[in-house]
Parts: sequence; structure tokens; C-alpha cells
Amino acid sequence: MSFLDDDYLLETEAAKTLYDAIADRPILDPHNHADIVEIVENEGWADIWEVQGATDHYVWSMMRKRGVDEELITGDASNREKWTAFAEVVPEIAGNPVYEWLHLDLKRRFGIDESVSAETADEIWEATREQLAGDDMRPQELLREMNVEVLATTDNPTSQLEYHERAVDEVEGVDVRPTWRADPAVNVQKAGFVDFADDLAEATEFDTGDFDGFTSALAATHDYFDERGCAASDLGILEPVSRPVSEERAAEIYDERRTGESLTDREIGDFQAYLLEFIGELNVEKGWVTQLHIGALRDYRAELYDELGAAAGGDVSIGDLNVAEGLDYYVDRFDGEGEIILYCVDPGHYPTLTTIARAYPNVSVGPAWWFNDSPFGMDHQLDYVGSVDLLANHTGMVSDSRKLLSFDSRFEMFRRTLANVVGKKVERGQMPLDVAEDLVDHVAYERPKELYGF
Repeated sequence: MSFLDDDYLLETEAAKTLYDAIADRPILDPHNHADIVEIVENEGWADIWEVQGATDHYVWSMMRKRGVDEELITGDASNREKWTAFAEVVPEIAGNPVYEWLHLDLKRRFGIDESVSAETADEIWEATREQLAGDDMRPQELLREMNVEVLATTDNPTSQLEYHERAVDEVEGVDVRPTWRADPAVNVQKAGFVDFADDLAEATEFDTGDFDGFTSALAATHDYFDERGCAASDLGILEPVSRPVSEERAAEIYDERRTGESLTDREIGDFQAYLLEFIGELNVEKGWVTQLHIGALRDYRAELYDELGAAAGGDVSIGDLNVAEGLDYYVDRFDGEGEIILYCVDPGHYPTLTTIARAYPNVSVGPAWWFNDSPFGMDHQLDYVGSVDLLANHTGMVSDSRKLLSFDSRFEMFRRTLANVVGKKVERGQMPLDVAEDLVDHVAYERPKELYGF
């Protein structure tokens, strides 16, 4: 087997057969960070740094680890200088999925087989710049070439979604949907919470000076998103908190926060528990999927956050969480009502999440997320979830990507890993090939299509 050849990640004959069966299935991407403006305006990109490094904190982290100066990562250096600095350290990041995604992108989208290095940086810069100037490398054309059927962006509840409305008529052949991202409404302890409440008032014309107005405004944005094709809400929360909390209690906490009083940990937890249940009720009413992303301690590296803001590569995974207790009331409250997908950053939480999913038919484990969406991480997760719960109930893949060009590469990596995991079971006599073919097709395409109602 050679680098990224036809047998990449496929270790058995059964795996090769299974991958062939799903390789060309359309892409359904229920969770990503695509730029809807970029897609609708369809102007394309000028150079390879724009599509590979300009928005990708995975790339930034790798460059920092190899000693590249921040000026050449997020600073004022030219894109050519940044690409050259990246290319020089690419051989040193082999083994990390960023290495494979980069080369898959170059191979699949540009037809470039050369490995990236200091020696090939200029050649690749020129070759990709020439291709990026073509109309066939614009965002909408690429989405169609990659066979993307559905993609769901990640959007603040206050978003006006005008570009999503335009996408209905202007993005041919791709179903582009918003996703209602509830973090700013739930994280009452965050510095920007009051500003968010004020923005919510402006977006909806509800008076958010009191809690009733705040929840009414939230519900109004939920309706607004639903009318524009939204199929899911999303919430990133460090540690889930669920317990019965009265509306009166949540209103008192909201009033304290609005007047600038400091909140106790108990008050923060009570407010989050009330909002989590409130959002769950809205989702059930609309038939939306509830996605909970658990365990990411964001903005951990203070210097990066202070200089660059969020999503700069300074987030970490935290394992010391009581996930089972934190979700207990919530999953009981919505037992059998609505679909709930649980993601985690720390693989140590898989046993808890997977056994919760095993106990509740409407709870599923989401794909290996963030630091785990490598062949190693996906292999481990698919094997574990499939043996403790059911692979048939796995939710499939999400790109979680800010780089449109990499959607196909991320899904290819997942599908090859899925085929390899299931192929090993065929080779070991754990299931017949025809059953395995149905299973991988179900996970790769039919399951997310059914789950999200695409």
C-alpha cells in the first residue's frame, strides 16, 4: 500500500468491497462551519492558503507546534509567505489527520500527487492558483462535484438568514440549511450574554428586559429558523446540567444577570438546566434533532484568546465531568420524545454516552468529534459504539469543517474507516458480506437522511 492509493485505510478485501459500495454516495453534512456568504456569492478563492489555512485552527495549531511564528499563521504576512511557512513544516506533521486531509484535497480536487514540502511549495502554489481561477473551482461548483446533497451551517439565533433564503434559488443542486446554535442563550455566565439578549431583542422586536421576553424572543427565532428549513439545534456545553428548575427561579437568575450581579455556580447551573429543557421542548414541537457537544473547554490558552478571539486553536478536552448525572433528568424528561445526539471530546466519555444511548431508543452517539476525527479516533469509536450499542444507530459523519474544499476529504476518511472497521468483522466471520454492505450504506447515507429528515 502506498500513500493515499486506492487501498488507503482499507486493510482487507472485504473492506475494499464495502468502500466501493459507499464511496459515491451523496454527502449529507448535518454539522459544519461553512461560510454561507462564501457559498452564495460564489466568488471562489485566490490561492491555496485561502482554502487550506486561512480559517483552519487545526492547521494553525500544527504550525505553532513546529515553531512557526504567529506572524506567518494569523498575522500580517502575505498568503504566499504563510503557505511557504506551512509547506516547510508539513512533512513534520505526518501522522496527524491534517497531513492526510491536505494531501487528499490536493489529490482529489487539484489532481496533485506531490507531497507538500519546502521543495514543492512554489510549484503547488502556482498550480493551485491557476486552477482556482477557473469557474469549476468556485464554491457551488465544488459542492456539486463533491456530490454534497445537504449541508447545514452553524448559525447564531439572531442571524437573519438572508443568505440562506438566497441559497434556495441561487445554489442549484445543494440543499443548504441553517442550524440554530443555542450557546449564547444558555451560557449565562459568559461576558457577552447581556449583549446577546439585547441583540435578540433587536432581531425579534421582543423586549428582552425580562425573562418572559427573552424566552419569547428565543422561541420566535426558533420559528424563524424552522420556516427556513432548519432541522436541528446545536449546543456546545462544557458539562451538561439537567434538573427540574421552575420558570420563576430562572427568571430571578436572569434578572440578577441583567443588573450585573455575580452568579453562583448553582445559579448558573439552574439557568442552564431550565434553558436546556426549554430548548428541548421547542425542538420536540418542531421535530428537530437536539445535538449536544460536551466537554470542550474553550479558550483555554488565554494569550491566544486575548489576541485572536475564539476558535483560534486554544481549546482543550476535559475528562473530569459527571456526564451521566448531568444528563439524567434530561434524557428521562425527553424519553421517547425527539432525537438526541451526544458528542464528546474526551474518548473516556464514550462508555457513558454509549450506554445512555443503549438505554434510550431516541438517544444516539454522534461521530468522533474534533480531536477524535482521525482514522485512529474514528476506528476506536465505531468499534466501541458498534459493540456496546448498535452501528445501525450511529448517526453517520459530520465534517465539522470551516473549509469547504475539505468536506469530501473528511467524508472519504470516515467512509474508508467505516468500511475497514466493518470489513474486519466480515473477515473474522462476525457477519456476512451482504449484511455488512447494507450496514455501511445505512450508516454512510440512509441513517443521517432519516434521522435529520433530509
